[in-house]
Amino acid sequence: MKTTNNILTAAVALMLLMLTACGNNMPKSTSTRGIAKIMCDESFESVLEQEIAVFEFQYPEASIMPEYINEHDALDSLVQKKVDLIIISKDLTDNQRELLKVQNRAYRSRMIAVDAVAVIVNKANDIDELTMQDISDIFTGKVKRWGEVLPTKLKNDSIKVMFDGSGTGVVNYMKDKFLNGAPFGPNVYARGTSTDVFEAVEKYKNVIGFIGVSWITSDLKNIEKPIEQKYDELRNNNEVKLIDFTDRIKVMPVREDDKLDAFKPYQAYISSGDYPLVRTIWAIDASYLGSLDHGFYTFLTGVIGQKIILQTGILPAAEPVRYVEVQ
Repeated sequence: MKTTNNILTAAVALMLLMLTACGNNMPKSTSTRGIAKIMCDESFESVLEQEIAVFEFQYPEASIMPEYINEHDALDSLVQKKVDLIIISKDLTDNQRELLKVQNRAYRSRMIAVDAVAVIVNKANDIDELTMQDISDIFTGKVKRWGEVLPTKLKNDSIKVMFDGSGTGVVNYMKDKFLNGAPFGPNVYARGTSTDVFEAVEKYKNVIGFIGVSWITSDLKNIEKPIEQKYDELRNNNEVKLIDFTDRIKVMPVREDDKLDAFKPYQAYISSGDYPLVRTIWAIDASYLGSLDHGFYTFLTGVIGQKIILQTGILPAAEPVRYVEVQ
């Protein structure tokens, strides 16, 4: 029995030695190396994918694993310690900050972008603009057909409203903006994703969709550039041309009820406040300093991360970049 115990003890010691040796050879997670799981509101996906591509090119040993969900679930995951970095459309509340303090988790939050909710319709829609009151009446179901909004060749077509999904940043923003706690009308549908909303608007002439501006920009050439070229331009060029919208759908101008002019969500009108459907995007990080999560948070709020945001059709919150209009 003693011999057997000695053999078992020696075997355990050998296993521990092997594990220790393997552990010493394993790469340690740092701000530029390792694996980080993050959660992001679905409406910001098109921007974050570009951020991740450039970050991972700059730091080849880093792997950012995003999950695109609604912002309510992202916040829950943060306070339940399932994830340390989230991207949503609002800052933490006092209660959420207190929860993190109780958990002894240091945190930092920063607005990284000023976004806008674009109103998109089918190209067959001949209405030239909508007021904020028009949008409110559509949401509540007060008006059910396009002809009740303005004279149009679609006067007998019922209005179908499409959002990306339940609980997303776009949905929550529009609820707060127009409904004051009241429910959406029966003509409002959660389509699933921003891509689904875009495709529904493109296909059906009676649909109106609400979507983040970055999903409708036409600057696909910039997205499709080789990552080496894109990274070099981000590092060395401080001029970004003005961005237009795709011609596959119609982007509806919107005006305040007491104003004469309607505006589309171009960057200049988002910046000036003329476009009325503007929201913010926040990065909230509760990871420890020196982790990959914190490294990516720093990248998002830094010079290159902010330039990427500008190239997607929305406004960076921090990095001043000169606009150049290409004739």
